Amino acid sequence: MKRFLVLLLFPILVACGAKQTTAPTITPLPPTSALEPASPPQAESTPAPALVASASVFPNPAEYEWKPLISGVSRPIDIQAARGNLFILEKVGTIRVYENGQLLDAPFLDITDRVNDGGNEMGLLGLAFHPDYESNGFLYVNYTGAGGHTRISRFHADGNSADPASEKVLLIIEQPYSNHNGGALAFGPDGYLYAGLGDGGAGGDPHQHGQNTKSLLGKILRLDVNNGDPYSIPADNPFGTEVWAYGLRNPWRISFDPTTGDLWIGDVGQGAWEEVDYLPKGQGAGANFGWAIMEGNHGYNDAPQPELLLPVAEYAHSEGNCSITGGYVYRGAMPEWNGVYLYGDYCTGRIWGLMLSDGAWQSQVMFEMGELITTFGQDESGEVYFASDKGVIYHLTKK
Repeated sequence: MKRFLVLLLFPILVACGAKQTTAPTITPLPPTSALEPASPPQAESTPAPALVASASVFPNPAEYEWKPLISGVSRPIDIQAARGNLFILEKVGTIRVYENGQLLDAPFLDITDRVNDGGNEMGLLGLAFHPDYESNGFLYVNYTGAGGHTRISRFHADGNSADPASEKVLLIIEQPYSNHNGGALAFGPDGYLYAGLGDGGAGGDPHQHGQNTKSLLGKILRLDVNNGDPYSIPADNPFGTEVWAYGLRNPWRISFDPTTGDLWIGDVGQGAWEEVDYLPKGQGAGANFGWAIMEGNHGYNDAPQPELLLPVAEYAHSEGNCSITGGYVYRGAMPEWNGVYLYGDYCTGRIWGLMLSDGAWQSQVMFEMGELITTFGQDESGEVYFASDKGVIYHLTKK
C-alpha cells in the first residue's frame, strides 16, 4: 500500500461527479492444473452479479453525508462487525470495541508485544470473525511480527475480551521488504478464509512474485480453517497450495458482498493506475489479475495481454490520487444505495461508487472527504463506514 503522496502528472481519468463507463471485462478460463500449461484463452464476458434488488442509477450524493461516529482511535486500519458491535483495529496492535454508542476503554485484544509496526505499512492489518464466532469464539488476525514477516493467527474470545495467550499461528510468510504486506482477511460464502497478500514490496515486483504461482506473495489465499491442524488446503484450490488467485500488487482491502457472495478487491497500483477487481461467487479459481505484466488495463512490464483478468474500474494518479482503499457493497437500510460498491483514495479522500448498470460497469466520484482513508467497514445490517488515519470513524447517512 503506497501511503505517501505521489505528485505525478497523468491525464485525468474521472472528473469529480463524472461517470466512467466500461463494458464487462474478459474472464479467461485458467488452466485446470498448476502442472498444465495454459491453453489458448477461451474468452467470455465476466458474469454479472447475481440478480438481486440493486440500484440502477447512482443516488444524488448531495442528499447524504458521512457523519462522524467514533473518535479517539489510534491509526485505525480495519473495521469489522460481530455480535452487534464494531471492532476497530489500531495499527500498533490493539483492537477496540464500539458497543451501544460507546468506544470501550479496555481493548478487545492487545498484542502490541508481538506486532512489529516499525514501517508505515506494517502492524496489525486485518481481522475476520469465524462464521460460527457466536459459538466457537474464534477470530483471525493478520499482522507483521518479528522480522517484519506476515503472521495469520487465530485467537479465542469470550465476550468483549480475546485472550492474547490463545494465539495459534496458521501461517508465517517471509516478507523481503517492509511495504506491500496486504493484510485483509475475510470469510467467503463457502466458509473458507481468504487473505490478501502483497507482492513483497519495493517497487515493480523485483522478485516477480505476482506471476509466480509457487509464491504466496501477490496473491489471494484460500484456507480451510475448519479442518486440519492448523488448517487444510481446499481440494479445489487451483494449484494444490493456499493460492486461489494471483497477479496482484497489494490488495489492501478485500470484501465479499453479503448478499451475492461476490468478491471485491482494491489493488494498489505502481505509479499510474489504481484498480478494482471483481470475482463472481463460486468463480475465480486461478484468476490472474496481471501484475506485474500489467498495471490496471495498461501494460507495465509487457504489452496488455488478453488472457489476464482486467479490472472492472480503475483511476489515474491525477488530482492528487495515490492509493486505492477497497471498500464494500452497500446492503443497508437506504435502498437507493443497494448494490453500490463504495471505495476511496487514501491521499485525496475521494469516494467512488461502482455498479453494473445496463450491462456496463459505471464508476462515479460521489464524495470529496479530504481525509486519509485507511479502510472501510460494514456492520451486520449492511451499513458502511470508513476510517480516517486521524482516528475518526464515519458512517454514511441521509442528511
